[in-house]
Amino acid sequence: MSALLGLDRSLLWLAARVMGLWVRPTPLPVDEAERLRGRGRRVLYVLERQSLSDLVALSLVCRAIGLPSATRRFQLGAARESRAAIFLERRRGWLRKRADRRVPARLLRIATAALTAGDCEIDLVPVAVFWGRAPAKTPGSWLVQLAREDWTLVGPFRRFWSTLVNGRRTLVRFGEPVSLAEFAAPERDPRRAARRAARAMRAEFRHARAAVVGPDLSHRRTVIAEVLAKRAVRAAVALEIRDKRLTRREGLLLARRYALEIAADYSPRFVAFMEGILTRLWNRLYDGVEVLHAERLELASQGAQVVYVPCHRSHMDYLLLSYVIYMRGFAVPHVAGGVNLNLPVVGRFLRKGGAFFLRRTFRGNPVYPIVFMTYLGVMMSRGHPIEYFIEGGRSRTGRLLEAKTGMLSMTLRSFLADPSRPVVFMPVYFGYERLVEAKTYVGELSGRPKQKESILGLVRALGVLRSRFGRVYVSFGEPLPLAEHLDRHAPGWQRSRVEARPPWLGTAVDSLAAEIQARVNATAAISPVGLLGLALLSAPRQAMPEADLVAQLDLYRRLAARAPYSPDVWCTPLDGAAILAYGRSMGLVETVPHPLGPIVRMGEESAVLTAYYRNNILHAYAFPSLIACAFLDNAAMRSEDVQRLAWRIYPYIAQELFLRWREDEIAAVVDQLLDAFADLGLLERLPAGAGWRRPPTGTAAAVQLSVLAHSTLDVIERYYLAIALLVQAGPGAITQEALETRCQQMASRMALVYELRAPEFFDKTLFRQFLDLLRARNVIGTAAGGLLTYDQALLDVARDAQLVLSEQIRHSILQVTAR
Repeated sequence: MSALLGLDRSLLWLAARVMGLWVRPTPLPVDEAERLRGRGRRVLYVLERQSLSDLVALSLVCRAIGLPSATRRFQLGAARESRAAIFLERRRGWLRKRADRRVPARLLRIATAALTAGDCEIDLVPVAVFWGRAPAKTPGSWLVQLAREDWTLVGPFRRFWSTLVNGRRTLVRFGEPVSLAEFAAPERDPRRAARRAARAMRAEFRHARAAVVGPDLSHRRTVIAEVLAKRAVRAAVALEIRDKRLTRREGLLLARRYALEIAADYSPRFVAFMEGILTRLWNRLYDGVEVLHAERLELASQGAQVVYVPCHRSHMDYLLLSYVIYMRGFAVPHVAGGVNLNLPVVGRFLRKGGAFFLRRTFRGNPVYPIVFMTYLGVMMSRGHPIEYFIEGGRSRTGRLLEAKTGMLSMTLRSFLADPSRPVVFMPVYFGYERLVEAKTYVGELSGRPKQKESILGLVRALGVLRSRFGRVYVSFGEPLPLAEHLDRHAPGWQRSRVEARPPWLGTAVDSLAAEIQARVNATAAISPVGLLGLALLSAPRQAMPEADLVAQLDLYRRLAARAPYSPDVWCTPLDGAAILAYGRSMGLVETVPHPLGPIVRMGEESAVLTAYYRNNILHAYAFPSLIACAFLDNAAMRSEDVQRLAWRIYPYIAQELFLRWREDEIAAVVDQLLDAFADLGLLERLPAGAGWRRPPTGTAAAVQLSVLAHSTLDVIERYYLAIALLVQAGPGAITQEALETRCQQMASRMALVYELRAPEFFDKTLFRQFLDLLRARNVIGTAAGGLLTYDQALLDVARDAQLVLSEQIRHSILQVTAR
């Protein structure tokens, strides 16, 4: 191979022509040409390893996207090089080839010539070529998997085999350009500049290979041995030996058994094999997988430890996310899963795909949490991406659940122990148009016990392969660097990182969880099914005239464009009529003919299921709906009254739906929404800007405003119910636990009486969160014995709620509570 690399440019051109018949490399990132042209400097490519095939792949990409050729002559002063590319690592030796990591002679010559000529404005561009790791492709045979890229230094035969088998599945990854001048200052010594440049390029290649292939993970036994050798594990085992009078061997075997129960057994070839199976599965189940904001994968993985924190809707979540990440050319994350998924045979396959398991509770076992946290720290120190669901379990209602902060706390403490490698959290939103577990969720919400995962249950679930589930949306949110978050919420955290558990840890973890949940919602995908649910579930008996429904759907789309919830929210491009047609094709709605025009309605089962998909996007319309609620029982309102109502209710609805705005931003958001309502014809501004007036009763605009308001009206009703029950009991007469139970029972009764299709209406957890926030904001207090007290502040909240709720609704609530 070394002899081949000495061929003149004409033979290199010939090699490129021959290999170009088969090799189809894919560049990453796709905007590399624009980025380099914008810098306006001469380009010198740095390849990771000495390889003719890598050089040809780079040349093909350069020609395809309009970059300067890697095989052109490079001349600078006295340096006249035959090509504008450098191999950072060469192979030397005769019988046993080994890596030669000395500074390349060509790099030293160019550095010397640049410093002599006083012209160091040369961009060094690291280029890593991965054979068999191209994104958005499907695998060939098992031979393709055997020839895929890993961390091994391969020889000529292995490289030839990879080129032959994986030539059409090649990824050419460009790193960040670095000017040679950055390495030359301040000594102006060419040898030192060349060494610095080589060291920086090697670090860049390590990060690139870890991001694409995954870190160089040793065998599972080696990882477990490293975990068991840690001081924290040894100390925990010693305490267990002393407390339970075990032998040293018994204590170490106990820790080893825990480590084996936890640890993944990641296999790149198994992952590559599963790529083809999952591709066929998605094609059979879904009409498409929409991936949004995938460019953030590149931003998050640049030398950082990436922690994926998706919302949890379905068992499909971890398969989909790993698949999407892998198909975009990045390493598959290690996924934390409940030990209930560690089923016979299935658990082994999940471990091969990167799953590691944890118990639902760590209580009563002092060794297990230490082993688990140490394992997590080892995986993070090795740089492998991690994935876990901070909600703890799958949402049965479609809303984000309150975060379980155990994994976040362990991640933060691992970072404090070694903050040298930055940690970046990547929020991920999942949106489904139909869930595989939909009927199971309905049964659980109806009171049936949760079904345990089992092999028999998995076999029974294979029947879903005959069904279609619409489209699924995977959207990557704005990355959240952990160090920046700590700078905002725990200034001076660097000085206290030696502490095992600093006093500010709990507050920092809670704020981190809230920020992650808000960023998940900020990147939502507004699907046609979600909009159908938002409209019909807000109408009486889930039915609307077809023309009114189409107009309401168009209103939602125009509102999302005029006052978007966040810049990252995606909304379906289908218009109202097309959305309705799509809902019919999915079997969600039915049309009843009528002489005055067709009526579109949802059946009872469809309404319960569609409430889930409505809740996926409810947060995007919650604030507009809250503003509309102010005009349900008020023909006109002053601007300051609307602002006061929004300010009063927003903290509670923001906590429940994980809304993105701070309280000091509310006034500006309300003004923006009022202007948007005026532009859309939903409100009219009163003369002299004194306030706002709703459209005349009976008009199309008034109907649209009312339907919009009813999206969140049940949330306000739930708040009013809790306050009414507390006021009815009186101050110092009831504990919070008893009040939560009474609220849940009353809400369940109201749902039966008034046929409410929102299972979350009588969710006891939401009542607890509301009461907790009332206490945190000093609206209610706690007396001796845990009895709740209140003063005028609670009555002010109740009075403002009365402005929103109609007299009929208030009387209905009071009637139920009185009984």
